Amino acid sequence: MARTLRLAVAQSTVPEDPTDRGALRAAGQEIRALMAEAAGAGARLVQFPEGAITYPSKHVMAAGPDGKLVPADWSRAAWDVMREEAESIAALAGELRLWTAFGSLHPLTPPNRPHNSLFVVSDRGELVARYDKRFLSNTEVSYLYTPGREPVVFEVDGIRIGCALCVEANFPPLFAEYERLDVDCVLLSVMVDDAPRARVAQAYGTLYSYWLGYAVPAQFSATVPSGIVAPGGRWLARCPADGQPALAIADIDLDSADPDIDVALRYARPWRRLAQDGLYKDRLVTGDPRSDIRTAF
Repeated sequence: MARTLRLAVAQSTVPEDPTDRGALRAAGQEIRALMAEAAGAGARLVQFPEGAITYPSKHVMAAGPDGKLVPADWSRAAWDVMREEAESIAALAGELRLWTAFGSLHPLTPPNRPHNSLFVVSDRGELVARYDKRFLSNTEVSYLYTPGREPVVFEVDGIRIGCALCVEANFPPLFAEYERLDVDCVLLSVMVDDAPRARVAQAYGTLYSYWLGYAVPAQFSATVPSGIVAPGGRWLARCPADGQPALAIADIDLDSADPDIDVALRYARPWRRLAQDGLYKDRLVTGDPRSDIRTAF
């Protein structure tokens, strides 16, 4: 059987004020419209940016009277609207038979701060996983969120998929960990207007020979749009860089005949594993005086 998965990566408009009920509802509506478009294109999984329902700006949630940052007052957030929109997204995922990964907040019992999370909903409309961002920025950990603890891997149609969020792109061990967990793809959802971060994401496709979905908010897409990286590092699909909501769609095909993908999957990834697992251990020369730096020439 062919081992394939059609992935859609969205760039949707991400609101930054969790107290703005209208903006949260508009975000949910846009997410659902893009879900319907992805399903119409044959996608089995659609990925949205970090904080797709809302990614709270520090200036909205953690600004004191004098403008200095203070711990966020999360009682101001419209938690009821966030929950309603998340439930509507999950219900539509079941109707469309479409796996959906979207960013939002997960509240914890006060006085604990919420998690910044990526929610994974199955094609039955059931929440099957929640990835809580583990590596936070200084502002996030100081004033806004509680860090998560564990990697998350879920499986769709035999394809293993890992999750990461935004600043975590700057922590290579996290992506090496997913390679050790034998994922076929990592979903990296971001809320940042930053071209270098996309290049780092592309590098992980090269280094670890897996697919990578890179989802960015529509309002930042003029700098770098959402897209899908193939094993080996090539961009397979990208959204328009025009500030508008859109989808990038490509197939994850474990039996791909594309030369660069085939080399990455069949040769580069297995060889890297062999090399790291001690391939050279029995080939090292010991006790050879010619290895002395003083006799190097």
